Amino acid sequence: MDEYFFNVDSGYLEGLVRGFKAGILTRADYMNLTQCETLEDIKLHLQSTSYGTFLQNEPSPLAVSTIDDKMKELLVVEFRHMRSHSVRPLSQFLDYITYSYMIDNIVLLISGTLHGRPASELISNCHPLGSFEQMESVCIATTPADLYNAVLIDTPLAPFFQECISQQDLDEMNIEIIRNTLYKAYLEDFYRFCKEQGGATEDVMCGILQVSVLSSLITLKGCMEL
Repeated sequence: MDEYFFNVDSGYLEGLVRGFKAGILTRADYMNLTQCETLEDIKLHLQSTSYGTFLQNEPSPLAVSTIDDKMKELLVVEFRHMRSHSVRPLSQFLDYITYSYMIDNIVLLISGTLHGRPASELISNCHPLGSFEQMESVCIATTPADLYNAVLIDTPLAPFFQECISQQDLDEMNIEIIRNTLYKAYLEDFYRFCKEQGGATEDVMCGILQVSVLSSLITLKGCMEL
């Protein structure tokens, strides 16, 4: 019966995904990009691909950082469009994808806040796919206790943080240990979610996540031995 109702929840998104897949740069596109001598040449070539005119309003001379920022912006717009039209369990799966970027952002905010860096500078350096509404409240915290409470109350990472990081750790632990401890908890939870879905989600994602968990454990062990 599920096949009869597939289009109700997933038909539009399947069309989007097929469109995105068709727009992936081809081998010929990459060969042409390697022949470009300037960033302006790259801009002209990308205009003939699915990227279109996303750089048309950018003044010359172009900077690599500008192209990177605009590509991230395009990715985030398309991702959020898919997320806003999805229902569970797909919406939850897409949320999990953003959590890895949130962890990087949170670790950046924690490290910057503890070292007294301005909030505006920290937020501008965060990855847009890992942004969340309460990011600024994390930067407002002035003590490790305030910082810990801000993360627990105002971020989607609270379950991972509460499970494996204590308030004292913000003072005592190496920031890379915090990052990899959070990654481990996140990846294990993502693995459990994919396992519960079964089918192609389990077959494809569980193998990928097992490798990621192993890599995180190796990195965590290396950090703790330093």
